[in-house]
Amino acid sequence: MKRRTVLSMEQALSLPYATLRFAQLGWRVIRIEATGGKGLPGDPNRYIGSRVVEGEGGDDRRSYFVAPNVGKEAIALNLKDARGQEVLKRLIERLDVDIFCCNTVPSRYASLGIAPEQLRAVRPELIWAGISAMGPAFPEAPGYDPVIQAMAGYMEVTGERKGPPMLTGIPVIDLKAGDELYANVMRALLERYETGQGQAIHVSMLQAAASWLITVLPLVDFGCRDDEITRAGNEHRKFIPTNVYPASDGFVYLAIGSDVQWRRLCAIPKFAPVANEVRATNEGRHAERDAIHRDMAAVTLQHPADVLLADLASATIPATRIHDIRQVRELPALIDKLTRTTLPDGRVVRMPPMAVDQQGAKTELGFAPRYGEHTRSVLAEAGLAEGEIAALQAAGIVA
Repeated sequence: MKRRTVLSMEQALSLPYATLRFAQLGWRVIRIEATGGKGLPGDPNRYIGSRVVEGEGGDDRRSYFVAPNVGKEAIALNLKDARGQEVLKRLIERLDVDIFCCNTVPSRYASLGIAPEQLRAVRPELIWAGISAMGPAFPEAPGYDPVIQAMAGYMEVTGERKGPPMLTGIPVIDLKAGDELYANVMRALLERYETGQGQAIHVSMLQAAASWLITVLPLVDFGCRDDEITRAGNEHRKFIPTNVYPASDGFVYLAIGSDVQWRRLCAIPKFAPVANEVRATNEGRHAERDAIHRDMAAVTLQHPADVLLADLASATIPATRIHDIRQVRELPALIDKLTRTTLPDGRVVRMPPMAVDQQGAKTELGFAPRYGEHTRSVLAEAGLAEGEIAALQAAGIVA
């Protein structure tokens, strides 16, 4: 695969996660951060979490910032100034930039000089990709994962049946939006190969989130009951029993996805008491949902998790312990696929694996860059003389 160059005006998580996927492919990713401002310089996420780097440059690479930003370069550029916008255009032209990305509110595109038509006028084959809360039709809306979770119904369907709405345990909408940008850039690259032309891609976090409502949103027009499209705790709304059950030494999660699996479950001697004629079909099990969960828990509570899991595995019934994150990291199916970076002091940090194995991809990525770490080298590569760079820095256009 040809190595591409990505210029990304990014902050927070959704877009840095998307461009991390490009970095994992070995592509060049240059992140742009703003100069000036009244607060700490650059991406606010730089200052979230525990301090992991000692000495100079340590405070702006906190724990929450590192993983989505490994393998990248960083420059600081003031795009509120026309001189900064000219530098951006020069970078796009001189560095043969394939893809420009951003995740600021659409109302700022034109004033920052980053609107699709402004940048594609410099390079028509440029692929422009932006993430925002609800797309250009809602240009002022800020895109915050928890707010979109609430707006898109995710919180309504997450949590215990009689409990309050809850957020998911990870920022799924940030990550979904990032994956959509990644996928659509790949589609645009294929189309550019065929047509020679770039295009603009607008990822709406709300729309991307709503695309995942496939198991609940259509039910509204099917005359469903309210309890079919609200919180269900750890149960599956349709397949019974699928739930968390207590073992004598912890918990197990098991999933019955068919009547055949139910019969195999009931053929296990210790689970025989949960069977009856009504429960032979999933429809019948719906009628006795609460009683089934009580009967299942009465059985599982009498046995250690390992014994239960061995029986369930012998019956080819999907089941597992509930792992914490430390245990997930050690799973045999994952431990050799984790990506890594190395701190300045030599410590190795293990990070999530690539979503899909790719031949030739990078699993060892350089540590997250300091704010403006590569400004001078990148501008010099674009043909700016040392005096020009110094003058821009003195004027606050670069940092």
